[in-house]
Amino acid sequence: MVTRRDVGKIGIAAGIAGSAGLAPRAAYAADGAASAVEAAKQYSGQTITIVWEAGLQSLDPLNFSGPKWKELTGIDVKVVEVPVAEMFTKIMQDFKSGAGAYDALNVIPSWMPDLANAGALEVLDPFVDKFGYREELMKIAPTYRDNQMMVNGKIYGLPDDGDVFVMYYRTDVLNDPAIQKAYKDKHGADMPVPPTNWKDFDQVGALITEVSDGKLYGAAFFREPGYGNFMFQERFRNEGGKFFDAETMKATINSDAGVKVFNDWVAENTWAPAGVQQWGFVENLAAFLQGQTAMTISWPPYGRWAASYGTDQEVMSWVPKSTIAGKVGYAMTPGGHPELAAGFCLSVSSTSKNKEAAYLFIQWLNSEAISLERVKLPYALRDPFRDSHFTDAGYAALWPEAKDYLKALQDGANNGLLDLSLLQTDKYEEVLRQSVSKLWAGDDPKAILDTAAAEWDAITEKIGVDKQKAVYADWASKSGAYPKM
Repeated sequence: MVTRRDVGKIGIAAGIAGSAGLAPRAAYAADGAASAVEAAKQYSGQTITIVWEAGLQSLDPLNFSGPKWKELTGIDVKVVEVPVAEMFTKIMQDFKSGAGAYDALNVIPSWMPDLANAGALEVLDPFVDKFGYREELMKIAPTYRDNQMMVNGKIYGLPDDGDVFVMYYRTDVLNDPAIQKAYKDKHGADMPVPPTNWKDFDQVGALITEVSDGKLYGAAFFREPGYGNFMFQERFRNEGGKFFDAETMKATINSDAGVKVFNDWVAENTWAPAGVQQWGFVENLAAFLQGQTAMTISWPPYGRWAASYGTDQEVMSWVPKSTIAGKVGYAMTPGGHPELAAGFCLSVSSTSKNKEAAYLFIQWLNSEAISLERVKLPYALRDPFRDSHFTDAGYAALWPEAKDYLKALQDGANNGLLDLSLLQTDKYEEVLRQSVSKLWAGDDPKAILDTAAAEWDAITEKIGVDKQKAVYADWASKSGAYPKM
């Protein structure tokens, strides 16, 4: 369906603030949206092409932002819809061919080192300075701004999507006196509502399944390997795991932390719905909205749809009707450090023939004023990513619990974990996906992860240990790489 680098929070903040003082502020003293529109009018009559994820995501530029930009500036926006699994390849193919078929790009942040080091992305600092946008960039939530914008100290993307995992739980179920009594009788303690660590989560989930006699399951997840990759990355680090030995670059995913995650997953499946091992985004969504599960973890859209926000629109007809509106609580995932899984940045192709026009469009999209409108679109799946999004009174009034939802997203943004981002990241992720498949096939968790670590080491050797070590060191220095234990 739907992820991720730079020099650390303090360094970026200082760099942005310091550079703003040195850069020519020109005549662009207005807000980012207004200054982009004014500067872009000189390109009226031109067409820019932007790559966007196929499906609901693309309805933003197709139905809202593209037509509005044309009305304001006279510039046409051609949207090229690409399945997310093909986006990286198509961007690289266009770059290597020199065709310049794309002007603006949506880039998952974990791709940025590969794309930037290859030369496929335009450095955006000159445009940011020319159009006075640095101050407004500082208002992006720090976790996204400080971790997803830069490579080697240069801006290559504007963080534009607040993807983060959220824990959803049924308030009516977890606050049921009978369930709370059964928990206390069994565990000798009050039931945590909501649970904040995996031990408590598993105890609460198993208890609900037990006392409900199969009518309600304590929890479910998307366990399909593509999603399992993100879930493993998060939980592994919350258990204290590190991906590599920083000195040798030997993979350490087969440590005790990794084995514990796999063993815990297998144990959780015994009290989750049958067949959960193969569940994806939609299966898990349907079970939760239809009241079959008491807790789950997913991206922000689950929270909107559980409240029935926007699901009355025709393009949302595939979303199951919610039976739990008004009965859902929102919290950070167990461990307190949720995955900033996937997400998107806006970039400019280095082979574009319309670079300035493309930049001005993405600045306008990303600006405080326009991005607030975009994250409230019920169909476009852009999630809050600016400080002002989390505190906007209009957003908080969209459904009764919306303010609590925004608080959970803000907490996640403040404590989130970046997806692993290396050279050829997808090769490492593919090993994790295959490992999850082996787990569901019944293989031994330790043996699976020993094989995975050896495969990671082979990938690192092929890329070059020193080269990858430098990229990993840069990633690991970021505030969102590992929890502060």
